[in-house]
Amino acid sequence: MTRFYSIDQANARLRDLGPILHKLKADRDAIADAQRALVRFRATNGNRHHAEELKAREDGIRDRVFRMERYVAQIVAWDVTLRDIETGLVDFPALVNGRQVCLCWRLGEDAIGWWHEMDAGLAGRKPLIDLA
Repeated sequence: MTRFYSIDQANARLRDLGPILHKLKADRDAIADAQRALVRFRATNGNRHHAEELKAREDGIRDRVFRMERYVAQIVAWDVTLRDIETGLVDFPALVNGRQVCLCWRLGEDAIGWWHEMDAGLAGRKPLIDLA
């Protein structure tokens, strides 16, 4: 069953969610860099003498992927929808006058200030003052 957030509850969740989103973005960027470096390493050092270093590089990428999976699992457990890692865009399910909507937030914003209809997405974001 989906949990519905009030604006205050969503804002309170940001204290835990913000740092996780920063870590997700950092890990995603680090994985992309490590994968590019791994491709270069394999192209220039493909012999057996470098097998340990190759394994260490692959293990490092795998460890970051597993950590990202744990972060995403935590976000899902909170019934928050991760929309975009790059911008830290998330949606919190909410009920307003019996209608399900999304409270919308992204990294860099001070607090929940936006909402949108379930099927509208980011392009349909409206200020909270318009929520009735």
